Amino acid sequence: MRSLSLPLSVPDDVALKIASLLQVPDLCALASCSPFWREICGSDCIWEPLVRERWPPLEFSDGSSSSTAIKKTMSMGWRTFYIEVHHKMAAEATSVVQFVKQCRSSESLEVDEYLGAIELLHAMRFGLEDVEMFLFKPEHTVLLNMIGLHYCIDCLRVPAICVLEALYRSKISERRVCVEWFELGHSSPYPHQNFYIPDESHFRYLSLEDLAMYKGEEVLGLIHEGASDWRIARVKITIADP
Repeated sequence: MRSLSLPLSVPDDVALKIASLLQVPDLCALASCSPFWREICGSDCIWEPLVRERWPPLEFSDGSSSSTAIKKTMSMGWRTFYIEVHHKMAAEATSVVQFVKQCRSSESLEVDEYLGAIELLHAMRFGLEDVEMFLFKPEHTVLLNMIGLHYCIDCLRVPAICVLEALYRSKISERRVCVEWFELGHSSPYPHQNFYIPDESHFRYLSLEDLAMYKGEEVLGLIHEGASDWRIARVKITIADP
């Protein structure tokens, strides 16, 4: 890398160290300060770790490996590649938003619709930052917020504290949903007891913060069971607050 003169001399290795400690918005702001910082902040050694950190579920290829990997041409810099993948994820996030909007009701989701949206995110290989950036928006319905939260916990295995921090930053942690489920009646499981347990309906009100913590484990597990357990006739997730 060629060195460019500065009013205050900063060795290239020191400048690279400084730039490598920054998050993307600050890195871009620093790059606009001078030609020297533009060159430093565009370095592949800075942007490659940023790509891999933001999208850990993704495979990256220079064209010679797996057919399922996202391709990066040899001539493309990692900064340009980061921008390209970001735009791809933004477009795919829009498709998830549209999927939820086209479901049967704007106020609630049946369990098959809800799990279908999570499957879309899984197929797109979203990272936590994508979920926070594109789905944890306060202007989105809390149903979309919850889908992103559930995906982070269940598919990405993001620690609860990291999910909570993302909810707090997005100012959506107190938003609430109501999860309703309907259990079919059945005979007593004990041979010596001859009685029938009637159909029952249940519901739980939970905030997104509750769902990110241990309070939500039972409910999130129930949502998965509701798609396969014959005893559960229906599971529905509804917006709790206007």
